[in-house]
Amino acid sequence: MILIIDDDSAIQTSLSLLFRKEGFTVRTADGPFETRDILDSETPEAILLDMNFSVDTSGEDGLRLLRYLRERLPNVPVILITGWGSIDLAVQGMKAGAHDFITKPWQNSHLIGSVRTALKLAAGEPLSANRRQLNEQFQFDNIVGEDPNLLDVLTTIGRIAPTDAPVLITGESGTGKELIAEAIHQNSRRKRQPFVKVNLGGISSTLFESELFGHVRGAFTDAKTDRVGRFELAHKGSIFLDEIGDLDPASQVKLLRVLQDRTFEPLGSSKSRTVDVRVICATNRNLEEMVAQGDFREDLYYRINLITVRLPALRERPADIPRLANFFINNLKTLYGRPNLQVSKEAQLWLRGLSLPGNIRQLKNVVERAVLLAPSDMLTIADFEKHLATRPATSASTTQLPAVGTMTLDQMERQMIERAMAYHHNRIANVARALGITRFALYRRLEKYGIDYQSEE
Repeated sequence: MILIIDDDSAIQTSLSLLFRKEGFTVRTADGPFETRDILDSETPEAILLDMNFSVDTSGEDGLRLLRYLRERLPNVPVILITGWGSIDLAVQGMKAGAHDFITKPWQNSHLIGSVRTALKLAAGEPLSANRRQLNEQFQFDNIVGEDPNLLDVLTTIGRIAPTDAPVLITGESGTGKELIAEAIHQNSRRKRQPFVKVNLGGISSTLFESELFGHVRGAFTDAKTDRVGRFELAHKGSIFLDEIGDLDPASQVKLLRVLQDRTFEPLGSSKSRTVDVRVICATNRNLEEMVAQGDFREDLYYRINLITVRLPALRERPADIPRLANFFINNLKTLYGRPNLQVSKEAQLWLRGLSLPGNIRQLKNVVERAVLLAPSDMLTIADFEKHLATRPATSASTTQLPAVGTMTLDQMERQMIERAMAYHHNRIANVARALGITRFALYRRLEKYGIDYQSEE
C-alpha cells in the first residue's frame, strides 16, 4: 500500500490514479491527524509526503511529520513532494531521512521509478557473500577477487543494481571504480541500453555544458552543427560521472538541475529536453570534507549518494594480489605469444606484501613490465622487484623546511604549487589531486600568484 499525504484533493486524485494504474493499492491522508489514524490500522510500504499543510510554505509542516514518520516507521521509505521546493528544504529533508525529494509538477515516470527503487531497496534481502553464488546470480566476469572486503562490495552491487538508485563509488585511485560502475549497469534492467562514461576531471568548465548537454548550431563560434550531449546519449541507460569531486561550483549547479528535474537545455537552445538515465558517480576525494569546506554543494552530495559503495584499497585485500597478477598474466599470454608464462610461488607470496599505492592499476603495470622484460617464462621476485617505481633519494636541502622567518606561508604555497605544476607537466587535475585541493581552488591560487597554467596535455 502506498500512502499519499497531501492536503490538495486534486493532487490526491491524480497521484491515486497514477499509482493504481501501476498496480499499487493507495490510501490518502490530508494531513498529520488523518495520517496517524491510518497508521494505527495499517502500515504502508512507502509514503509520498507533501511538505505544506497550511498557508505557511516553509516546509516545516512536512519536516515535522517526516520526523514523526521516521521515528514510528524507520524502515518505510518516505519520498517528499512539494510545489514549494528549495535547495535548503531538500537538504533538510534528506538529512531527516527522506529517500528522495521531488518537486511539482512531477514527471510520472520519474516518480514511479523513485517509488519502485525505494521499495526494492527496503525489501532487499542480504545475499550470501560467497563468490560462486554471486557469479551464478550476477555478471561479475571482469571483477577478480575473493577477499571478504570485495565480496561485501559485490553483495551490495547485486542488491542495488536492479534498482534505479543513484550510486556514489568512492575509493583510492586505481581501485577499479569504473569496473564497478560497469558491473552495476550490466546487472541492471538498463543493460541493453547505453552506458556512457564521462571523465569530469578532463572537461574544462567552459566546455561542461556542451559536453554534457550538447549544443545547437550557432551556439558559439565553432558550433557548425548540432551536437548531442552525453546525457542525451545515455537516455534510457546509465551515465557514469567519474571524478565528480573535480567539478567547479558553476558546473555543480548545472549538474544538479538535470539530476533533480531530469531536464536540460542544449547550449544555445531554450527548449527543455527530458532524459531518463541512471546516474553513477565516482571520486577518490572525501566529498563530506569538501561539503564542510564549501567546495562541494551539499544538495548535490545528497542527490548523488543515496547508495555509497566504498572500494577497498589493494593493501586491504592482500590475498587478492596474486589472483589479480595471475589474471593479468593469463591475458598477456595471448597478447605477447608466451603461453607458458606463470608466476613462481615465492613471487606470489612476495607480491602479497607490497603496499602498491597505485592499487590495481599499478599492479597491472608492474606485471606487464615484468612479462615484457623477463628472460624466462617463470616470473620470479627479481623480475617484479626491478620494475617497481622507486623514488630517487632527495637531499636535505629539498626536504627540510625553511627556517622560521625566512619565508612566508604564501611564498611556501607558491613554491609548492610551482613544483607540483612542473612535476605533473601543468596537468591541472593531477596537480590539484597531488595538493589535496579542488581544481577550482587550484585555479584561484594560480591566478593569485600569477602562475602560468597553460596545459601541456
